[in-house]
Amino acid sequence: MRNSAVLVVKRGVLCGLAVLALSAAVYPPAYPSAADPYVAPRADAKEEPRIPFAARWYAVQHGGIVRTANAAISCRAGESARASACATARAGGNAANQQFDMFYSDVDNDPNTYNSTRAELRLPDRARVGYARLYWGGNLLVGEQKPAADNGRVLIAEPGGQYKEVLADTVIGHRIAGGADAYQASADVTALVKDSGPGMYTVAQLNVAMGRSEAGAWGGWTLVVAYKKDDDPLRHLAIWDGFELLDAHHEEERVDLGELPVPERASGRLGVVAYDGDRGVTGDTLAVETGKGKGVLLGNKDNPSDDVMNSSITDFDSPVMKREPDYANTLGYDSDVFDLRGALASGADRLSVRFGTERDSFWIGAFFVEADAQF
Repeated sequence: MRNSAVLVVKRGVLCGLAVLALSAAVYPPAYPSAADPYVAPRADAKEEPRIPFAARWYAVQHGGIVRTANAAISCRAGESARASACATARAGGNAANQQFDMFYSDVDNDPNTYNSTRAELRLPDRARVGYARLYWGGNLLVGEQKPAADNGRVLIAEPGGQYKEVLADTVIGHRIAGGADAYQASADVTALVKDSGPGMYTVAQLNVAMGRSEAGAWGGWTLVVAYKKDDDPLRHLAIWDGFELLDAHHEEERVDLGELPVPERASGRLGVVAYDGDRGVTGDTLAVETGKGKGVLLGNKDNPSDDVMNSSITDFDSPVMKREPDYANTLGYDSDVFDLRGALASGADRLSVRFGTERDSFWIGAFFVEADAQF
């Protein structure tokens, strides 16, 4: 698809997030075969202030899940009084978006776009793309108020290609709270990624406000890709999404994924997409419960277990992905992958993911799970 054609992902391809209550958000009763993955049913593309988490896509197959991501906005490096503080923050220092006048990142040299960022999608050799979904979101109310009418639209360019318009095909989460006007949208881009393969993807015109406020400016995108690979282990592969705010009024969100037979000492990974977590504001946690013993807190050197939503884009078991720009502190956007081996040491009968906060406030948008399967 390396041409100038416009790819429009039609509205109306939607998951059951709007119709599935959280208590019903579990996998189908019978596990699908490798040739028959579960894909969420379709519904109208509309906005809701809260979307309970539910399964978007699920399969048991030989393969895995990868992702690439970047933030769409950062501090102004040329701001004379704050230039040094901005540079320190970008390099990974403890800092939050509300401390800065924030401005769009724009790497494409295209006068028709006001924000654009790139990141590299890596796929193993001989991997075959099975499903791909693009998530994007941001804060519309900072020094300016951006119109919500543009929430469901974004541009994407595949490696070596030109921009295609992508329209949200699912319920868009959109809520005003805590001084922010926050949203997340997503769309199925499987055909584009199947055709284009690995490489640098560029996402532009993400609807996000610039400026400075007590809530801060933030926004970003993540491309999640599930693949088949014949010589990989047999694994549970699942993508879940929703839209929930964690703050002083809602300190914990627990999502039950249902029965998930996993052998002892299994390997696994958990990827998370979240918005407006501040680096250095502790008390935000991520835990996994397996039905065998207590829940296990997740964390690593880049994401301390008491500050997991710390404005980072990291992967515990892979080299740092190539990104443009590649700021260590994204000032309000998280797209991280965590190791599940400790949580799965005793095996699992089922799996639950638990987000918590004591001081920080953040929005949860999506997560994916990859875990060895046992039948």
